[in-house]
Amino acid sequence: MSFQPNLPRIFFSKFGNQKLRTAIWTGVDKGYGKRTPLLFFNGIGANLEIAQLFADTFTGRDIITFDMPGVGGSPDPTLPYRPKWVARAARQILIDNGYHRVDVLGVSWGGGPAQQFAHTNRDMIRRLVLCATSPGWTMVPGNPRALSKMASPRRYIDRDFLKKNFETLYGDAATGVGDFSVNMVPPSIKGYLFQLGAMAGWSAIPFIRRIRAKTLIIMGGNDQIVPVINGRILHALYRRSRLEVIDGAGHLFLLTRRDETVEIIRDFFGEPEMPFPHAEPVEVPSVAASIVHANDRNPKGALA
Repeated sequence: MSFQPNLPRIFFSKFGNQKLRTAIWTGVDKGYGKRTPLLFFNGIGANLEIAQLFADTFTGRDIITFDMPGVGGSPDPTLPYRPKWVARAARQILIDNGYHRVDVLGVSWGGGPAQQFAHTNRDMIRRLVLCATSPGWTMVPGNPRALSKMASPRRYIDRDFLKKNFETLYGDAATGVGDFSVNMVPPSIKGYLFQLGAMAGWSAIPFIRRIRAKTLIIMGGNDQIVPVINGRILHALYRRSRLEVIDGAGHLFLLTRRDETVEIIRDFFGEPEMPFPHAEPVEVPSVAASIVHANDRNPKGALA
């Protein structure tokens, strides 16, 4: 029997005057009972479809995520925003869809809003997972060659550039390009720059000690963007934390080493491995419409 991806329900949520394209993957766990839903905060410039491979592998629970303003299918932001705004938007999306208790996972940039959510919504969070992230502006910086290429969204727009610089950027083998790019949609330049600016001066350090949720920190041993030392700092600051370092993995281990990563997360949640077939990259049908929308925002299709 061929593998059938668990495609999400995609719709628009509204928080204030901002529309946010939202996705919910419905859990397909029929044998172990309903599990705690998972709120997923993606990395910078990453549209929600990039989470498809993770959703196919991490089955058994509902997964909720949304595109940041100017990313994927969400319209451009009209005003700058901060991680606190993202956390408030996430809370509203959860409540509007009937979720009142969740686990939270933040990847890279998404680790900022994930930590902010854990602090400001302690009544809603059960456990927190932080992947390839840091406490904020106080982070130990990565490889300058990698960081210089992060200053613009060119890797999302120019696939040849992404393939040529994949290992330099992420520290992952170039064979991971397909998993990352199969559902990739370029963000608008405004959306990307506003997302970069959202983290300027932000730090979780002032409130980390007040976060009571059990926390799992996973880092890639070869991460060129967020070095392992940042995970060790988080581990030292969080009261109830566990640190896992995946040897030889780069920044995108949630995709390129997903089976291993999912096993670590499942163990942290104390749940059995799901007997589902291995997920291969599958293009999500809704991406086609998103590409048209993205091209409307950025008709040149490339940076100047």
